Amino acid sequence: MDYSIQDIARLAGTTSRTLRHYGAEGLLPPSRIGSNGYRYYDDRALVRLQRILLLRELGLGLPAIREVLDSEVDERAALRAHLGWLEQEKARLQRQIRSVHGTITALEGEGPLMADAMFDGFDHTHYKEEVQERWGQDAYATGDAWWRSKTPAERAEWQAESGTLQADWADAATRQLDPAGDEAQLLARRQVEWLGSIPGLPRIDGHPAADYVRGLGEMYVADDRFAANYGGPTGAAFVRDALTVYAAEHL
Repeated sequence: MDYSIQDIARLAGTTSRTLRHYGAEGLLPPSRIGSNGYRYYDDRALVRLQRILLLRELGLGLPAIREVLDSEVDERAALRAHLGWLEQEKARLQRQIRSVHGTITALEGEGPLMADAMFDGFDHTHYKEEVQERWGQDAYATGDAWWRSKTPAERAEWQAESGTLQADWADAATRQLDPAGDEAQLLARRQVEWLGSIPGLPRIDGHPAADYVRGLGEMYVADDRFAANYGGPTGAAFVRDALTVYAAEHL
């Protein structure tokens, strides 16, 4: 089914001018142009527009969005990865809602202010105790300072890179690749390089330590929150196995 540019603008809550700009930037070319010169878009274009709008909400600029879209050839895997991030964000917002409801209740005289619950969900620090227990106080403090030093756009770009990597892992697992094969090992190298951009991790000769990488792979399998990022337990097991091989051969 084809949609006119006016139809798409109405459905997406945007403007025809914005859609034409996306087309000029190479992000959303029309599926066809009618004999009357009007632009028409098919279902695949709608899927692409949805991904553009999702990435825009992460704060990415148009050049970065084009790079992400060009690198993610499997739309379903990319959307699954983004859905995982949205579900995590939904859980965070639900914690914020409960927190604000509790504050309103207290201010209306129906209970005391609960200081330990007032700020739940407002940032990433609800993982503080878990990170400190797993990897030590220094690891949390260094990572926290690094994250807070980033601008919102830098954080969004980093999250988008993470989402792309997760989508590629999920796609590889779906295709049942050999964890020790070339394609899986290239993904493992990308994962280790991505981890290497995070300060405070255990390192040897400047690279994430082999024991740390293997332990992280085991955590992906053991913790449902992380397994969901890779398509579930099967995908997480694939990541673990590929990282185990990579660590043995390169770290």
